Parts: sequence; structure tokens; C-alpha cells
Amino acid sequence: MRRALRERPRKWLITGGAGFIGSHLLAELLGLRQRVVILENFSTGSPRNLEAVRAVVDPEAWAGLEVREGDLRDPQACAAACDGVELVLHQAAIASVPASLDDPVTTHDVNVTGTLHIFQAARRAGAQRVVYASSSAVYGTDEAPVKQEAVTGRLLSPYAASKAIGELYGQTFTQCYGLETVGLRYFNVFGPRQDPAGPYAAVIPLWIQASLRETPLMVNGDGSSTRDFVSVRNVVQANLQAALAPATLAAGEAFNIGSGQQIDLMTLIREITRILALRFPGLRPPEAIHRELRAGDIQHSLADVSKARLCLAFEPQFGFAEALEETLAWFAAGAAGLQA
Repeated sequence: MRRALRERPRKWLITGGAGFIGSHLLAELLGLRQRVVILENFSTGSPRNLEAVRAVVDPEAWAGLEVREGDLRDPQACAAACDGVELVLHQAAIASVPASLDDPVTTHDVNVTGTLHIFQAARRAGAQRVVYASSSAVYGTDEAPVKQEAVTGRLLSPYAASKAIGELYGQTFTQCYGLETVGLRYFNVFGPRQDPAGPYAAVIPLWIQASLRETPLMVNGDGSSTRDFVSVRNVVQANLQAALAPATLAAGEAFNIGSGQQIDLMTLIREITRILALRFPGLRPPEAIHRELRAGDIQHSLADVSKARLCLAFEPQFGFAEALEETLAWFAAGAAGLQA
């Protein structure tokens, strides 16, 4: 895949390119000498993430970047960003179940209408393919121990509904207009540069921050809930392979992107504590405080990635332990101001 990209560079659009996942995609593409446009409103994306990318690519590669400040809800901004683009990686979204419960209208405007704007702009610009971020939240009340793409349950949040509708629009644009769309149902993505700030932060960066500050870890439920935690490096791999996979296998489809490994929350706490103890022997082990389960949360989540393996040649390269070590090292080094 990398050889193919180096041999024929392309022009890409990354929506949300200054965000957590988007900035990792940006670093990979610039490192492969691709031309990249990012569309970013900097509501959750950060200029600091762009500076982190700039620090790891050479100046010639960095020159291949164009930053466009704009919002998905603005169709003109989406059209301008898609001009001359061959491949789109659509990552920008309100990516929070609690935020969607607090404000379902804004979640719909950004995640549904914004995605529709991107599909329409890509189609009119003559782009070949849009790879877009969906979510394991679409499985809702499905009680199967391992999630397979063909079976979903009742949706549990406006966020889940917005991602399910996005998949329907993707399938429709492929069917009606010939725009190749590929949905990636992310499970619990984590890695360096994930933001621990704010009331809707993901559990891994939030608990790492709390552990470094020696403050309690807030656990929803009794800690037996399980998640498929997947390294952002695996997500980068999945996006690029989805962008280049044969249309006969990928267009109009949605794929699970996870690690295929299930971790319960109490095991996660033990692993975070173990790794931090090796780096900071004097650090006090964190206290876990249990509280009620959050509305809209799925209790158990594990991805069957066999469809992505077959159609996209996706194979998770980074396991949970290795990825957690890398993530903790990034936070422990003082990134994002977690340490004095």
C-alpha cells in the first residue's frame, strides 16, 4: 500500500485533520509524500496537533499541506475543500454519546448534514472515494458477544443514530451516484495526542491524566463492562487500505475496525497502574470510584474484523499492550501539560 502511494502520489482531503485521529492520518500521508488538504474548524482539533505533525515530517513533506478553516455545516466550505481531491478521509464529527444526549440537534447538524455535505461536495468535485468514520455505537442493543456488520440492535443515543444515518447516506451515494464510499465502524480508539480535557473525554486519556495527578478514577458501573480498545495506528492503516481497496469489495460497505481483543475496565485500570508504576515508582496507585452507568453506553463491545480482513486486507499491527505503553509514554513525557 505504501509503495503504491509513493509511486503515484494523490491529493487527499482529511476533515478534522487537526484532531486526534486526523492528525495521525496527516502525519502518515505527508510522510508518504501525498498532497493533503485539511478542513478544520478547530472546535476540538488543535493547532498543537499540527505542530506535532510538523515536528515529525521533513519540510518538503510539510509543504504538501493546505489548511482550510471551515465547518462541515457550510456546503461552500466543503465544496472548496474537495476541489481537485481524489480521496477523502472524513473524520470530523461530534464524537460523544453524552454530548449527543445533551444536544441532539447540533449532533445531527454536524454528523448527518455535515456528512451529506461532504458526500455531495466529493461527488461534484469528481473525487473517487470517501472513507468516512462510523462507530461501533451503531450496534446499540445487539447482544451478540462479538459484533458482526450484518446485525445491529436498537440505537441508544443520538450519536449512534447520526452514525447509522451516515452509513445509509454512504450506501445511497454509492448506489445512486457512483461515488465510492467506505464506512469504518471504529471501536474504542486510543493513542498519543488524544485529548483528556472536557466532560466527554474518552476513558483511557482521562484515566491516565487522573492517575498522573493522583486523583480518583471514575468508573461507570461495576467495572465489568468490556471494550475493544484499538490503537490509532491500526485506524490509520484501516483508512489507507479502505481508500485503496478494490471498489468491488469495499464501495458502499461498512467495516468493523477494532483489535479483536476484549478488555474490561478493571483490567484497564490495573494495566495503567502497572505501567505507570514502572515509570514513576513513587506514584500513588489510583483509587477507583464507581458510579451509575451512563445513558447510551453499550455494555460489551468486541469487533469481528474478518470482513475488513477479507475485503480491505486489514490486519491490526499494534496490540493493546504495546499501544497502551506508547500512549502512556506520550502522556508521561508531559504532553498536553499533564505534568508540571
